[in-house]
Amino acid sequence: MRFAIDSGKLLYALGVLFAAAALLYFVRDVVFDLSITVKAALLLLGFIAFFVAGLVLERDVLDVVAFALSGVSYVVFVGYVVVRYSPGETGTFLLLAASAALFVGLGYGLREGIPTPSRRTAAVAFGGLLIVSGVLVGADALSGSVTYDVQTDESVTVTLSDAERTGNEYAYVNREIGTVTAANPSPFLRALELPSVSGCLVGPTDGTREEVYVDVDSRWDEDTIGGSTTISRAVTGEFQLDVNRTGPRTFAVERGINCNAERAEPTIAIQVGEDERLD
Repeated sequence: MRFAIDSGKLLYALGVLFAAAALLYFVRDVVFDLSITVKAALLLLGFIAFFVAGLVLERDVLDVVAFALSGVSYVVFVGYVVVRYSPGETGTFLLLAASAALFVGLGYGLREGIPTPSRRTAAVAFGGLLIVSGVLVGADALSGSVTYDVQTDESVTVTLSDAERTGNEYAYVNREIGTVTAANPSPFLRALELPSVSGCLVGPTDGTREEVYVDVDSRWDEDTIGGSTTISRAVTGEFQLDVNRTGPRTFAVERGINCNAERAEPTIAIQVGEDERLD
């Protein structure tokens, strides 16, 4: 049995698939330094633009392609909103229910014969959508991106009495040694990516060499920051102390030096992000 394949329709289908892939890549926050709010708005405007194009186009199956792209844009929009805004179970249900009602209504309207806009009306609509998109992108660019500031204490003192858990030979003590502050000057919701902070112990040690583990005390699901919002998270150090040694231990804290640095006193070398790698 031979199957007749319409080459044109096959290419149309591939075009829709690649468009879907492009939209999914667009919302991954790896291209275009746009806020989450503006990206969601652009997806919604894309849905409207493709739907209007589907109403105007009359050649071959281009109208079907335009409606497919409109649907893909809306599906990506809904998924993006659910993932990034986390509206909760009730909010997600209402969004999905409203979306179902919207597409049923649009489908009914198409079957019953929605009045086809003239090309001039469609051009005005496209122009309006482009203007709105440009205003949103411009406002996003001018409002500024998220800024990060890392401040460390000058020193930290730990004792065995501070230990949270002990082993056979070592006690582990967790202490705050600084803060990371993220500020979003924009009114839009933006992606949050707190800088990585690491550290090591340099300088003289006696007996067993104490080790320190440095990290940012952040929430696992914390990947967005609200508009005009500032948040602070602690930079913590986990110290490994010899249980056979009594008395407090004081460590200086210094940023921007590597693990090969020499210091006259035990010092925690702090590195922030990829610009201050451990050597």
